Amino acid sequence: MNLQVQEIIKQVNQVIVGKQEQIKMALTCLLCQGHLLIEDLPGMGKTTLSHSLAKVLGLHFNRVQFTSDLLPADILGVNIFDSKNQQFQLHQGPVFTQVLLADEINRSNPKTQSALLEAMEEKQVTIDGASYKLPSPFIVIATQNPMHQSGTYALPESQLDRFFMRIHLGYPDWQSEKLMLSGDINASMEALQQVVTTEQLDNIKYNIIQVHSSNAILDYILRLVTMSRESDLFPNPLSPRASKAILYAAKAWAYIHDRDYVVPEDIQAILPAVSEHRMRSSMSDIGNEFSLSKQLLEQIDPLAA
Repeated sequence: MNLQVQEIIKQVNQVIVGKQEQIKMALTCLLCQGHLLIEDLPGMGKTTLSHSLAKVLGLHFNRVQFTSDLLPADILGVNIFDSKNQQFQLHQGPVFTQVLLADEINRSNPKTQSALLEAMEEKQVTIDGASYKLPSPFIVIATQNPMHQSGTYALPESQLDRFFMRIHLGYPDWQSEKLMLSGDINASMEALQQVVTTEQLDNIKYNIIQVHSSNAILDYILRLVTMSRESDLFPNPLSPRASKAILYAAKAWAYIHDRDYVVPEDIQAILPAVSEHRMRSSMSDIGNEFSLSKQLLEQIDPLAA
């Protein structure tokens, strides 16, 4: 594994134990500067994972608790008239940051959810007809409660497609939870150390782009997305945006594992997190959340011509 990645995971493991694969997947998303959706039951460590990753990567972090009465202006900001200067001044909302944690995003109404659409796609927001650029990088990490819980509003497909990846943490294993209960995990968020500088993070992004993908790898991705479009098994076919995300995520996964080339196993590793939320007409209950992507992988042979 890449040495920088090992140090990042080591830091995050101080507050999130027993979840190395999920940390690697979330890190893959952030290194690609993609938006991340984390779905799970309350109290599973979603917020802690988001904050810890932002801290070790040295990114400015803001958190918004989404509720049913949250308004778009509470996220974007609002123009307020300054009587001293006799002009309106923008009071920036929490969206003006590098990592925005939209906590329990599906507890807010669709109008508030849609306030993030332009920010996620265009890296800018429009307030009273004026457009404002967001800091770079700009990444949304959204947590979501399972849809069977009360007080939730399903995210529309157009917004789900803007999330680069979707993961869930799941329950900790026996030993990890025992460590939590016994108090042997004493690290706090304040104790976490920044692992990479801004320049190093930019260098990592450049190195990921340079990871080689052969024609056979590109054909494998195209066969997967074409199957999703031609088969009746998949409610929503994968778009070109999804195929680009699959390739970019596979390159990042290869980089994390200290390779400068993509192999089919990289695609198989990241495909569920990249594709499942795009193919579903609605979010599934936890436990059967990757069934469509598994079917897709079973039907396409990476070695086929």
